[in-house]
Amino acid sequence: MARHANVAFFIPHLGCPNRCSFCSQQSITGAEAAPSPAEVKEGLRAAFARELDPAATEIAFFGGSFTCIPREQMEAYLAEALPYVRAGRCAGIRISTRPDGVRDETLALLARYGVTSIELGAQSLDDRVLALNNRGHDAAAVCEAARRIRAFSGAPFSLGLQIMTGLYGEDAESRARTKAGVLAIKPDTLRIYPTVVLAGTELARKLEAGEYCPPGLTETIRFLSPMLAEYETAGIRIIRVGLHASPEVERAMIGGAYHPAMRELCEAERFRQKLEALLAGIPPGDVSAAVHPRAVSKLAGQKKSNLCWAAKRGYSLHIVQDAQLGPDELRLI
Repeated sequence: MARHANVAFFIPHLGCPNRCSFCSQQSITGAEAAPSPAEVKEGLRAAFARELDPAATEIAFFGGSFTCIPREQMEAYLAEALPYVRAGRCAGIRISTRPDGVRDETLALLARYGVTSIELGAQSLDDRVLALNNRGHDAAAVCEAARRIRAFSGAPFSLGLQIMTGLYGEDAESRARTKAGVLAIKPDTLRIYPTVVLAGTELARKLEAGEYCPPGLTETIRFLSPMLAEYETAGIRIIRVGLHASPEVERAMIGGAYHPAMRELCEAERFRQKLEALLAGIPPGDVSAAVHPRAVSKLAGQKKSNLCWAAKRGYSLHIVQDAQLGPDELRLI
């Protein structure tokens, strides 16, 4: 299977009606201003000059609230991308937007221009957390936008959700409420972004004033790992965990949970938790554990962290490959 590729254009703050507590899109994307349609045209020309697998390639507009920008500008962007869709050079166009920016007439326009995937920036499905972080919409708006996208008869849009963990005011109960909401909506794809506090944001001010203490990397990985398993079991495809690694984020971050390999850490933690349960009641010594060949690195952990965890508890762990096991199975032998 060819690796998925986005020919992506970032439009920081464009279309956003307010500034959320966590938002510093310049730090996240490294872009200070939205590209012009001419710059999009040139970017597409350069990207498609390479050999790209059409079935695994999408043109993407991320960063702002795409359906909230002036219609003339939105159509100008889409008009540059549409020829590549019509020519079969890519699978379609992916956009991200706010839940309160989805209307039937907008969906009809997107369909005409070859948009195939719509991601909703939900962030949370707890009304209190949404209000505290100045999102400007409630959980009902997320559900309604998802319903509209799914019910639209003019095109079979793929529905994506983007959520965050560790926002101001979040606790275990609100995380559970968001998880239940995501499972009820059951999007086709999901991106999960643990909160990274960036300089110059409202969250940074609250952190520096002692009003907010976001969960760090270790805590985040421990509650996120079983959450990922539940989403995957429900058939939701997780396409991103954590912000993309970038010098801009690393320079601007002052707190929260960030790691360039966040998903790998979560998957390793999932296997560590399974291993811990299997070892309960087994005396220290040599232990052999079987996993699918593709799960060897997950069981070993990044930088062999799970092997070290076992060794500190007196277990010498030997990993055996068994292609008959499922990708998430772990069995002591």
